[in-house]
Amino acid sequence: QVQLVESGGGLVQPGGSLRLSCAASGSIFNIVAMGWYRQAPGKQRELVAIIGSGGSTSYADSVKGRFTISRDNAKNTVYLQMNSLKPEDTAVYYCNHKRAVVVGIYDDYWGQGTQVTVSS
Repeated sequence: QVQLVESGGGLVQPGGSLRLSCAASGSIFNIVAMGWYRQAPGKQRELVAIIGSGGSTSYADSVKGRFTISRDNAKNTVYLQMNSLKPEDTAVYYCNHKRAVVVGIYDDYWGQGTQVTVSS
């Protein structure tokens, strides 16, 4: 079992910055990937950024060059630095951890989400 708690969301003006944090606790071993997803009202949840256990990262085209995912293993925390925010970034952002239970079988864990609103 993995527990995830997000923080850092809020209201920001276009062009502003925000940093989201995701603190993990519980069975935080054999985590093969950590990511941030977002879901806007009426839209499907989409992957924003992901970081693998080896440190490799991948981003959605819409956020490349603006968002950066990172982690602090000592604090069991994953971050999403969001710069040059746009109104279309408005969504609930969710933290995700994928844990390998046994070979070929994975569990997905989700935080409760944190609201990010980009508006003038």
